[in-house]
Amino acid sequence: MAENDFSLKETCPKIGGGRSTPGGEMQTSSFDLVERMTFLYIRVVKARALPSNDSFIEVTIGSYKGRTKNNTNPNPNPEFHEVFAFNKDRLQGNVLDVAVKANEEVIIGKCKFEVAEIPTRVPPDSPLAPQWYRLEDINGNRFGGEVMLSVWMGTQADEVFPEAWHSDCVTVNGDNAVIARSKVYLSPRLWYLRVNIIEAQDLVPLQGNRTNPEILVKGFLGNIVVRSRVSQTRTLSPVWNEDMMFVAVEPFEDSLILSLECKLGQNEECLGKCEIKLSQVERRVMPDTVPAMWYNLERVVDSVVQGFAGRIHLRVSLDGGYHVLDESIQYSSDYRASAKILWTPAIGVLELGVISASGLMPMKSREGRGTTDAYCVAKYGQKWVRTRTIVDTFSPKWNEQYTWEVYDPYTVITIGVFDNMHLLVPGNTNGPRDSRIGKIRIRLSTLETERIYTHSYPLIVLKPDGVKKMGEIQLAVRFSCTSTIDMLQKYSEPLLPMMHYLTPLSIYQLDSLRHQATHILCMNLGRTEPPLGRDVVEYMLDFGSNIWSIRRGRANFERLVTFFTAFLDAWVWFDSVCKWKSPVTTILAHFIFLFIVFLPKYCVTSLLLYCFVIGFYRYRLRPRHPPHMDIKLSKADSALPDELDEEFDGFPSGKSADLVKKRYDRLRGIAGRMMMVLGDLATQGERVKNLLSWRDPRATFLFSMFCLVACGVIFLISMKLLMTLLAFYVMRHPRLRIFDIPSVPQNFFRRLPSRADSML
Repeated sequence: MAENDFSLKETCPKIGGGRSTPGGEMQTSSFDLVERMTFLYIRVVKARALPSNDSFIEVTIGSYKGRTKNNTNPNPNPEFHEVFAFNKDRLQGNVLDVAVKANEEVIIGKCKFEVAEIPTRVPPDSPLAPQWYRLEDINGNRFGGEVMLSVWMGTQADEVFPEAWHSDCVTVNGDNAVIARSKVYLSPRLWYLRVNIIEAQDLVPLQGNRTNPEILVKGFLGNIVVRSRVSQTRTLSPVWNEDMMFVAVEPFEDSLILSLECKLGQNEECLGKCEIKLSQVERRVMPDTVPAMWYNLERVVDSVVQGFAGRIHLRVSLDGGYHVLDESIQYSSDYRASAKILWTPAIGVLELGVISASGLMPMKSREGRGTTDAYCVAKYGQKWVRTRTIVDTFSPKWNEQYTWEVYDPYTVITIGVFDNMHLLVPGNTNGPRDSRIGKIRIRLSTLETERIYTHSYPLIVLKPDGVKKMGEIQLAVRFSCTSTIDMLQKYSEPLLPMMHYLTPLSIYQLDSLRHQATHILCMNLGRTEPPLGRDVVEYMLDFGSNIWSIRRGRANFERLVTFFTAFLDAWVWFDSVCKWKSPVTTILAHFIFLFIVFLPKYCVTSLLLYCFVIGFYRYRLRPRHPPHMDIKLSKADSALPDELDEEFDGFPSGKSADLVKKRYDRLRGIAGRMMMVLGDLATQGERVKNLLSWRDPRATFLFSMFCLVACGVIFLISMKLLMTLLAFYVMRHPRLRIFDIPSVPQNFFRRLPSRADSML
């Protein structure tokens, strides 16, 4: 593998019981997107009549050994309920030994199984029933002890596969085994909590009567603190009329604490607090008016309530009509509203097969040599999946398959590869961070339905010393559609729920709420077993991607310039026509000009028909693979060391004096927003170019068919009448408008893909 080969490669893995062919028919099964792996499974249930109360069971075949946890309870009939899986392709022996040990040296008893005689089980067959086996001592004599277990040959489709100890993790035992297992996580459903602070009355300052008090409101929800502005009335009956926004987590067990603070120089004194239980807050899915209520404030000193301290006028609501943005809007995997009542039926199924990786770089040192313990994390919607950790190899093979329901084709699945740094420090969630090996994104709208895409994606990471290729990951992806009509209808619907357009949030509110949502997800996923660390969650969610970067700014500017290059190319072509560089082209241009002059009513018809013909002509030239990270588009290969040093500099910066530092950080914040605007402009231009590119096969089909139908309608109806009706429709009276929401063409245009998916 070439070190600087950052291209996407099409592969042909042996999946689905046979050899895959891109776009071809294959025999399907429950795990038809991964290579079939056969495992020897041993389920150890329990034992009885053991002479030692502190015992464990060791499973051995060849040089592979796995052991259960020690029986710490003084019980001669211990229960284990553990499963061991040995990769059949790596088995080095023909006999499986199951030994009961009192310690590492003393064997209480054991039993043996011939590998050739072990039965095979294929789901959906029922699990193999465990049975009792008598134990023999080291001399081959039987005694009263027995062990209950079941042994069978199976595949990764077996239901015990995720919970089993694997021979791929032969050096991992005990508490570490949990950290190396594959898991599926569900992120909590998030809502926006809106607190409209109207006014307060009857406030009494602790420092006696004071004029012009500066009073503000602090809101506490869990670990999140939001501050209002200082009231402009400067009285003891302050008025704000300001919205404070929080992110709340179902099932709303927390309470909102509001504290009125009076500024005293650099300090603040608490004038009173009130507590609002989220379970009692009104929920709404549309921008209906929420009744305002008065809440009593209590004076609290050293956690002791000391009586009435005034009252505050509030409107509080849980807004379920928004989609809580925890990802970048460009790479979002879900656009559904928080309230489940607003969800539409699923339109399809996304299947991902994580097959293998190759050429991974050593991420740490073990016993004086470089090594990598790699695992994958995939995120789509509320479902996160984590593969098992393959220990000490640069070419891991996972062959795990996962499925998601799809509600919108204009969504992105994100797959990241990490090095597990916690295997040597079990249970220490605050230990070293898992190293980032690389990440890829795949937009579903760029995939053809029912086709299996098998490609090897480069894992690219940008570091202070330049862009690095950390290896490659081989994936199989299939997007299956349950209803083509419903899927095509999605192209005419608004991208986000209605509330985002009827009651829009400011960019500053969205930035704050995204930080809150990311913090909540990190807290919740960090409390799972095994935990998903904050570093993993933030990397998957592109947290901090809006920090200023000269490299990204140049890349977005070039994307924008590339779009306008098309107009320059048109002018160059026209100049060549005028100069008769190609006589045939020039003569054809004369005929087209005469056609426009003498038959103007057919101009639009001809243009639409041209778009239809070009669209279907380019069908055979459509992209055959998903988009991937492009280092040239991202300007990662040409970034200067000084630019990368600035990009990886902390925020705020620590490399300058106080005054310069303050101005520098302010400039970076403004420039970061300019960079995002440049990216948005470039995205719009690229969407225009992708109308006929078949980058999104369904969108190009819809636009081409629209051109054909519109061509026929314009041919049959007077052009003057049609233009008049169109002008009157565009300028129609506001009373004739139902909602001030994006139109069907706008919704269709916003779903067109762009090269933003390929940005690093």
